[in-house]
Amino acid sequence: MAILVIPDPCVVVLVGAAGSGKSTLAARLFASDEILSSDAFRAVIAGDERDQRATGAAFRAIARALDRRLAAGRLTVIDATNVQRSDRRPWLVAAARHGVPAVAIVIDLPPATILDQDAGRARVVGAEVIDRHLSALRRTLVPGALTAEGFATVCVLSSPADAAALAIVRQ
Repeated sequence: MAILVIPDPCVVVLVGAAGSGKSTLAARLFASDEILSSDAFRAVIAGDERDQRATGAAFRAIARALDRRLAAGRLTVIDATNVQRSDRRPWLVAAARHGVPAVAIVIDLPPATILDQDAGRARVVGAEVIDRHLSALRRTLVPGALTAEGFATVCVLSSPADAAALAIVRQ
């Protein structure tokens, strides 16, 4: 079992392609009220988590919720793909504004594993989207890149077994 020690409070930013298991990992490691999910916010705004037209509004709502949570001193998990630097920037800025560290948990599974997992989901996104996410993830995983962005801790999970074995200890 791998143990990741994280400060409490902090902002935990999940990073990974659609279908990589971010939401499953978040649900296993964190309380449901600690997770701000882009899918859940799209569902609230548009009535359908798949409605990409609601993405902008969903992320603005997540940013407001994150600010409220951090002002209250609450650990918060951002459950979205976050594969682009520009996707992660608002979460890092919010963490800095509230004086809490940011932690990146990256799910970097083999493409075939992600495609298999995607095929078994109720909301299949398909190979084209996953390939685009994985391409962006490759740029994200350049050694030292996430630390240079401002993440205090970076944890990379490279297999389903790594993800299944991860445990969180709060400090």
